[in-house]
Amino acid sequence: MWRMKVVRHKLRPQGSSLEEFKFNRREQERVLRQARKDQQLVSKRRLQGEEEEDGCMEAAGGLLSKEEVLQLFRGIQQAGEERVRWLRSLRKALRHRETQLLFVKLENSMHVIVGLFSGSNAIWQLEAAYCLHELSHSDEASVALACLPATPYLLTYLSGQSAKFTELCLYTLGNLSAESEAVRKKLLSQGIIPALASCIQCPHAAVVEAVGYALSQLLQPKEAPEKIIPSVLESGLTVRLLAMLQADSQFGIGAAIECAWCLHYIICSNINDELLVAQGAISKCSSLLIKLGAAVASGSSEEGMELLISPLLRCLGNLLAGPGYDYCQEQLGDNRLLVALCVFIQAFLRPQSHVARESLWVINNLTAENAVFCSAVLCLNLVPVFVELLPYSKGINITVRASCWPF
Repeated sequence: MWRMKVVRHKLRPQGSSLEEFKFNRREQERVLRQARKDQQLVSKRRLQGEEEEDGCMEAAGGLLSKEEVLQLFRGIQQAGEERVRWLRSLRKALRHRETQLLFVKLENSMHVIVGLFSGSNAIWQLEAAYCLHELSHSDEASVALACLPATPYLLTYLSGQSAKFTELCLYTLGNLSAESEAVRKKLLSQGIIPALASCIQCPHAAVVEAVGYALSQLLQPKEAPEKIIPSVLESGLTVRLLAMLQADSQFGIGAAIECAWCLHYIICSNINDELLVAQGAISKCSSLLIKLGAAVASGSSEEGMELLISPLLRCLGNLLAGPGYDYCQEQLGDNRLLVALCVFIQAFLRPQSHVARESLWVINNLTAENAVFCSAVLCLNLVPVFVELLPYSKGINITVRASCWPF
């Protein structure tokens, strides 16, 4: 979370305006994260190549009564080819919240699903995995708890040979861990952190992206700084996450986005920032921002690039505001970072104002107690650019005043 309390030379407005500013900032981040999550999960579900069939599949598309859900449950207990058809019908039906709640309350329903998921029949196993994935979308903690018997198998299958199946298991684990502390506690005891550390070394881009997603869900809860992030730092995962921050990476922008968000949550915990700086976090973030700035300036940026720029800005800004500020200066490089930040301000001022505001915030932290970057701002004649932003609202004018304070 972007933290006004650590911004150097911050403005202290009177009354409740700062609290309102903070609230709006948190709300914008929530919307941004939800939009990113929805885009990923919907696309991932469709990537599986599921086939809609006639008959009971069509009937299972809408809301079902308790009797109809019970009929589906009886159907998946049948052996042979009919079981596959009933499993596919159940999978489609489980996209509805009401059906999810009805199904998990049926006696032995999850026992049967987990039995098929852990069984030797590959087709039944895959269809059961799809059903578990649909259940993992629920925002009901009771549904996530009902899926707990499946978590040992979900973790075991991460070391399997099928990249698609591994990806499916990862997204299911990520979804489940997002809704329940009890699920997260169980997953930690079952070794999810070492499993993710191993899985992120996979050569498949989709798997690496899914690892980042699953890890990001573990890093966001309130208990993460105390109970999760120390284990992540000890596992060596941060080295792998930083390695993904490359503009021309073979893993693509999707994996870079997920890994950047993970690093953002870790840095915001204020746990051992010195380790991340020593691992090159400052140089990695600044170098990638410079390359992204050049891409935006040339008009060759990819769609959704702001989803990568935003966490990178937060990582860099918070590290600069941390206790290791002097050490950070050694990794900052040249003035091209300032140029890139100004490109982001101009390009995203209207369509994505939060990116412009966070770019100003990073400039603020760059110039704090740093004569080199203060001189660069003057040499590049950026002060008039800042002045032109003063009439803007949404927190931009506040951040501009803070950034211009040294001048």
